[in-house]
Parts: sequence; C-alpha cells; structure tokens
Amino acid sequence: MRSLIKVIFVLLLVALVGFTLVVNEEKTIEPIVSENYTTPEEAITADRSLVEFLDKGTMKASWYGPGFHGKKTANGEIYDQMSFTAAHKSLKFGTLLKITNPKNGKSVIIRINDRGPYISGRDLDLSKAAALELGLMRNGVGRMKVEEIKIAGLEENPMMY
Repeated sequence: MRSLIKVIFVLLLVALVGFTLVVNEEKTIEPIVSENYTTPEEAITADRSLVEFLDKGTMKASWYGPGFHGKKTANGEIYDQMSFTAAHKSLKFGTLLKITNPKNGKSVIIRINDRGPYISGRDLDLSKAAALELGLMRNGVGRMKVEEIKIAGLEENPMMY
C-alpha cells in the first residue's frame, strides 16, 4: 500500500511539475518624449572659450614618489604620490598644466604643489600617478610637451595656496 501511495505521489508531482505552463510576458517600456529632454551627451557640454591652453614648449620631466609620500610639500600640503601633481622651480602653486608624452600621445593634467626638481637639467618632477599614466616609469626621465591651462574669469587659481 505504501508503494502505491509513493507511486501516486511521484506521478502527481511529475504531472504538476512536468505540465506547468510557463508564461513569459515581454513588457515593453515606451520612451517618454519631451521637448525639453536632453541626452547625457548633450547635457555635458563645456564652453571651450573659457579654457585656454598656453604652449610652454617641451620640458624634461622625471618623477618622484615613495621617499616623499606623506611628507609636506613646499606649499604645505601633504604629498600624495598617487595624485596628479608636480614640482617646478618657479611656476605659481596651483598652476594647472597639461602634460603630453610625445612618444605615446598620452596626456594628464597636473597641479603644481611643490618645488623642484633639484637635479640639473630637469624642469618638472611629476608624481608617481602622473608618471604611470604618461608611461614614464620605465625610463624615469623624458621630454614632455607642456601646456599651461588658463580658465577665463578666475582672478586667481582657486587651488593656489
């Protein structure tokens, strides 16, 4: 009798599971059309007339990091080797520069926050992060194209200390 109950139970279970109808309703979402809607690409536009790139020519750049990480820079902030900063002998603190490696076309924007380099013939000491991004780590030193970034309407650079 128990065997018969087990068989009926298994057949009932198979019948329920095996013959279950799966309904897959596709729901479509209609886009909302609005005259005032802008795509993200349209919304992110910048007035390029506010930014000016001044050609500073080429400069010999090196990088510094591990020995100075966590210590104070010349402008008083704590040096972070993984931020996009650099040292220069005379540019104002807070000056923004676009640095381009002509060998690979890679560019970064850095901020001057320290003084140096103190090795003859070098013009810029880049942070480790900038050097990594530019592909300068292996050689350690290279000639870089430098452009100063000026933002119209700013009396003084807000990142200046």
